[in-house]
Amino acid sequence: MSLTFRKAVESDLPFIVRLLTEDAVRVTDDNPDEPFHPRYVAALRELGTDPNQMMMVAVLDGDTVGTLQLTFIPGIAGLGTKRCLVEAVHITPAHRSKGLGSQMIQWAITQARERGCGMVQLTSNKKRLDAHRFYERLGFLKSHEGFKYYL
Repeated sequence: MSLTFRKAVESDLPFIVRLLTEDAVRVTDDNPDEPFHPRYVAALRELGTDPNQMMMVAVLDGDTVGTLQLTFIPGIAGLGTKRCLVEAVHITPAHRSKGLGSQMIQWAITQARERGCGMVQLTSNKKRLDAHRFYERLGFLKSHEGFKYYL
């Protein structure tokens, strides 16, 4: 099974929002009943116009099965090493444990290399122990403790 990727468009919002709300470790107030809420639409448009952002959907045999967002971050440290931040990695429950998540992350790593990044980084909720093992199997190292300050 081979995935293809394309930039998310407004008509993908119901799928994206539903996938977010079906997450077992839900930490947001996303509402699948309002997938075209003006804030979702504005956020997707902003992502689409920023050259350092890629909000993508993963497609398998014509069906949208996953999402991921890449953010390319220039920096001074490491002799100006650019980083790629991977977020919003979600795949439909029916398509999990079939190697598609690995394909998604490998695709993200390829994009990072093509953009000249020297590192790919991500965060994962502390409750997601299976996800932690998944990322470690792919070669990611637990290197930092993350913090958030909600506004």
